[in-house]
Amino acid sequence: MNSTHYVDGVEVMWRPGCPFCMNLRRGLRRRAVSTTDIDIWEDSGAAERVRAATGGDETVPTVFVGNLALVNPSVNAVLAAIEREFPERVHDMVGGAHGDGRPSLWSRMFGGSRGQTSG
Repeated sequence: MNSTHYVDGVEVMWRPGCPFCMNLRRGLRRRAVSTTDIDIWEDSGAAERVRAATGGDETVPTVFVGNLALVNPSVNAVLAAIEREFPERVHDMVGGAHGDGRPSLWSRMFGGSRGQTSG
């Protein structure tokens, strides 16, 4: 579904206690997807955007990617939206991704890319 609000990246609207939100956020972290997570109970503007995208409900998770609004999407649906909206930036937005969007074995095991140092 198209959104009237453009997002330069991935915004995940969630609320505490929502099992669907927890599952999606965990799945996106496992795929090393860069997101901005916004609690709609703490941000009334975010809640308003969710209601606009869902036809009046506060259904979460609702994910905004570029011009798209996804209501209760799967991880694969979010990855497909990233590929559609930001084809030239997929590798920047999905860390350690192979062509199929899966993180490398190294990043799954150790949480980063081989050869990178923190500092």
